[in-house]
Amino acid sequence: MLRVALPNKGQLADPAREMLREAGYPAAHAARELVVQDPDNDAEFFFLRPRDIATYVATGQLDLGITGLDLLLDSGSDAETLLELGFAPSTFRFAAPVGTATTVADLAGRRIATSYAGLLTAHLAALGIEASVVKLDGAVENSVALGVADAVADVVATGTTLKQAGLAVVGDPILVSQALLVRRTGAPRDPAVDTFVRRLQGVIVARAYVLVDYDIRAERVEEACRITPGIESPTVSPLHDQGWVAVRAMVPKRDVHRIMDELYDMGARGILVTDIHACRL
Repeated sequence: MLRVALPNKGQLADPAREMLREAGYPAAHAARELVVQDPDNDAEFFFLRPRDIATYVATGQLDLGITGLDLLLDSGSDAETLLELGFAPSTFRFAAPVGTATTVADLAGRRIATSYAGLLTAHLAALGIEASVVKLDGAVENSVALGVADAVADVVATGTTLKQAGLAVVGDPILVSQALLVRRTGAPRDPAVDTFVRRLQGVIVARAYVLVDYDIRAERVEEACRITPGIESPTVSPLHDQGWVAVRAMVPKRDVHRIMDELYDMGARGILVTDIHACRL
């Protein structure tokens, strides 16, 4: 049986459950459960604190887990990335009171509060900067005002919370994170894991692409297919009206309106776009 760890709360939880539902694991969408059985897929899902998932997976007791890159690195666990999942983006950065630091080097010798002590310690060592790391469980922005720290290292989205605390971002990002599928480093190949990965890859592709269908004059089909090359190549079928063909291809969702405009200007008509709910490539 495949055993998978899922986040039970936070920004990772709902997107992870939704992705698994789209991948054909509806049991993973259960709410307020600690363990959920999925006999149809011979799988078992464990809902754990996101920060603990990499540690559980590294023991080998669980086959896979969904967690964030920041949490994986902070844990120091013997786990590796199998797949980048593309949701729950975040940026981990330094911040200090306005006007007190302009570069990361300015933080040398200061107290830096963070909820990611392992990640921060490794980053400071890589930069050759000596500073005191103050480990807190959350709300690190308040640590400066309360006199516990001189600066912070935290996940930054809009920066609004930092500004409210009188802090400003310092230097480049420490890390740009996202959700990952992880497993124990060096774990042997498992067909059940391969199937799970393929299903999630199918969801990722289905979210990123759409199908576009259109009719176009046969003499312009080569030119049109350069705009819509598809994954392998487009499907081209003759129409009853001689001189016209129908074309179907997968195109990136983010580019679809530009592609439709270019096709229309080229003479294509009957341009239709269809969402993809699942695929295998």
